[in-house]
Amino acid sequence: MRNRGLGDIHLPRAMGGLETWWSRISEVDRRPVTPRIVGFGKSAAWALAALMVGCAGSDAGGSGEGAATSGPWPAESWPVSTPVAEGIDPEALDSLVADLESGEYGLVDAFLLIRNGRVVADHRFTQDYDSVFALYGGEPGMYNYDDPAWHPYREGTDLHTLQSVTKSVTSAALGIAVDEGFIPDVTVPAYSFFESYEPYPTDARKAATTLEDFLTMRSGIAWRTEGGYADEEHSTVLLEASDAWIRFVLDQPTDTAPGVFYEYNDGVSVLLGKILREATGQRADAWARERLFEPIGIDEFYWKITPDGEADTEGGLYLATHDLARIGYLFLRNGEWDGQQVVSREWVAASTAPVVPDVNPDNDGRDPGYGYQWWVPVREGAPEVFMGNGYGGQFLQVVPELDLVVVFNGWHHHERPPRSTAEALWERIIPAIRSQE
Repeated sequence: MRNRGLGDIHLPRAMGGLETWWSRISEVDRRPVTPRIVGFGKSAAWALAALMVGCAGSDAGGSGEGAATSGPWPAESWPVSTPVAEGIDPEALDSLVADLESGEYGLVDAFLLIRNGRVVADHRFTQDYDSVFALYGGEPGMYNYDDPAWHPYREGTDLHTLQSVTKSVTSAALGIAVDEGFIPDVTVPAYSFFESYEPYPTDARKAATTLEDFLTMRSGIAWRTEGGYADEEHSTVLLEASDAWIRFVLDQPTDTAPGVFYEYNDGVSVLLGKILREATGQRADAWARERLFEPIGIDEFYWKITPDGEADTEGGLYLATHDLARIGYLFLRNGEWDGQQVVSREWVAASTAPVVPDVNPDNDGRDPGYGYQWWVPVREGAPEVFMGNGYGGQFLQVVPELDLVVVFNGWHHHERPPRSTAEALWERIIPAIRSQE
């Protein structure tokens, strides 16, 4: 049982924190968006990524000319530098930190900036989450988003909830399974991994659905998000109240053809975690520990386990801020870590490409694109960026051209703060670098 009082926020909880940056930009209708995709075909992103990497050879930048494959590589801790040494205006960073401390950006827990592989800004902020719980209450538990034993930190640790950044990490782990041949490719029929759950409602649309359709949120599965998380009939609310998450998602009907319309769907990310287990024989958390976390130096994490015994791959992962940055740095370096290719360059390129060019092309706003469970915002005149976004203020932002990784952790889901930490990248951090060029 969770507390569902969300104040003025009416977007789905797990929509990657969109209420704090996307809706501010474009003022989109706060209903599920189902734009028609006019860009890549079903497997074009993967084929294009392979072509680009193959043509570029060993010198390929992959995600941009700044994405070199050399280090430095963090050991137990990150190398440390200064803003001046890494080409960043120190006064601009000081001003941003002052505004973070003042509450201008809401309840921010951590701000970490890494440039050229070195920590340039590293700040933690103390918040009184016990008071928030006292105010909003509810039955304690891991899906009460005000329970301080679970949110934003796992009690007694510095492991911070990632919410929907979990999706981006799960995608990376799944990519390794593709790289290693446990999954043939992204055109494999998605529902072929769920034979043990038959019978469940199926149709021609489900039969035609591919793994890439799941990865890009073009599953065709009906997923109610009207009214936001405060709505008792919101599909994610019902999912998290269910005792059988996989069955719950499989039982949902389709309402559009797969691979055509984008519609954000937490249930699809749950199915991706199960596909990973069916393909590899290991639950998502165990696979990620062995194939992803340990190779890049992540020793501690926590992953919520659902009632049916699966890792919660729609939003249940907890990492320390510095370790979340390792995920971003791995992708910045095209999947390489200190001489080891942990994730293939092809998977990194496909994941961070805007397979969905615009998640809402029917409006006149500035909307992001979407890759393999990664957001790809596009700004005119700005360098390319890809992001993992999570509810409450979790942002992992990577700017290859500037050799930059930025992490914000926060926990403001009852009221919209005056300013968005995600937007600080474009409004303050990038200008602080450009001013020194």
